[in-house]
Amino acid sequence: MTDWIFNRDAIRTFRFVRCAFDAQTGVAQLVYAFDDGPELTETVTVPGAPFMLDDARAAAAERALRLLHLVAGVSYYKAAVADEIRIDDYAIDADTAALLETVYRNGLGEFAYRNGLDLRGKIRFPADAAPSLPAPALGLRQHALVAIGGGKDSLVSIEALRAEGVAQTVTWIGGSQLIAACAAHTGLPTLNIGRQLAPQLFEFNRQGAWNGHIPVTAVNSAIMAFAAVLLGVDQVVFSNERSASYGSQIPGTGEVNHQWSKGWAFESAFGDYLQSHVAADLHYYSLLRPLSELAVARQFARTDRYDAHFSSCNRNFHILGERPTSRWCGVCPKCHFVFLALAPFVPKLRLVGIVGRNLLDDPAQVPGFDALLEYGEHKPFECVGEGRESRAAMALLAQRPDWREDAVIQRFARQILPQLDADALALEPLLALDDEHRIPAALWERLRARFAA
Repeated sequence: MTDWIFNRDAIRTFRFVRCAFDAQTGVAQLVYAFDDGPELTETVTVPGAPFMLDDARAAAAERALRLLHLVAGVSYYKAAVADEIRIDDYAIDADTAALLETVYRNGLGEFAYRNGLDLRGKIRFPADAAPSLPAPALGLRQHALVAIGGGKDSLVSIEALRAEGVAQTVTWIGGSQLIAACAAHTGLPTLNIGRQLAPQLFEFNRQGAWNGHIPVTAVNSAIMAFAAVLLGVDQVVFSNERSASYGSQIPGTGEVNHQWSKGWAFESAFGDYLQSHVAADLHYYSLLRPLSELAVARQFARTDRYDAHFSSCNRNFHILGERPTSRWCGVCPKCHFVFLALAPFVPKLRLVGIVGRNLLDDPAQVPGFDALLEYGEHKPFECVGEGRESRAAMALLAQRPDWREDAVIQRFARQILPQLDADALALEPLLALDDEHRIPAALWERLRARFAA
């Protein structure tokens, strides 16, 4: 269909055409289309997937594959934000439709805000199937697929699970060499899952498609859940802290959360859905959910094993565009926040050595840090902590002889600190553990003391 031209304003229907998995190659195909346009085929490759599954696992794998097909479709749906959603090859029940509508509406919140779109009431998945029976337990073996993104958070989880003797495979999606090197440095078994977007999507973007942020963690969660069923393991573990549930407060709009699919609302809904609709003994959770970003930074600071290997600068992981020449660009919100969050817990020379320079002694960085403090600006659309965490960390540094002379800290102490409520700047309350999480009870009992210290 070479004469078909993408026109976002003329498109009426977004179609989930079909999905299939080839056990011989380990490749899943996820196929989509707009109206009667060309098929858009995404592939996901799971190395080491068995050629044969028993009937119960095969049925669960099919359910997990369909869920992946539906969740990953968000990358394509957003290109035209069509009025109608159609599923050609299978039917879904009301619970599935409700989950997907929640994921698309909230996960595309930043996308909608930046593009001036109103998605309320617009996204409707057709619920044509009868309610599903509760998913059975599959007898999955006790083993964790642990997502690694190359940053500090996943490394804290990996080391905590290692200390507790939990069998794990360090898992990532895509071809990042930085993540691969960081994963290799753990010395643990690794799994690199391949994902290739349909190439037409990039051409559609050049032709004027709607574009912007999608709930990547939701897609990666669905990929890893599918892989877990194929590989017969019972845990999918992410490293999203409780701070991820807090979005940017936009005047006149309300809350818009860049990290929505890293937040508790997504984790609880998605984890419950997996156990009710895919496999009763498949556990999806974030090991760091009870912790704030500052509490995670404190845990990371206790080892220098990964100082020369990790990076929390998201510019390293852009699909297209320029990347930093080193592991840290030093100017993005992630670099700013990680530097600030680690500063109370990491010796100054060590931290400057990690990032390559002292970001808090550069006056040009003031606007970036102001956004983290939510001083005259909302929280950046990035995976960074709450404004109160940044304010507490900076207030503490203003008292430290080794930090208080730095340009950004001096300006904070002089101009911003006098306007703040001193009682709201205490660090200790922000380090307390929360009880809202999906961590298996026996594991949490062992981890609680470790994370509290």
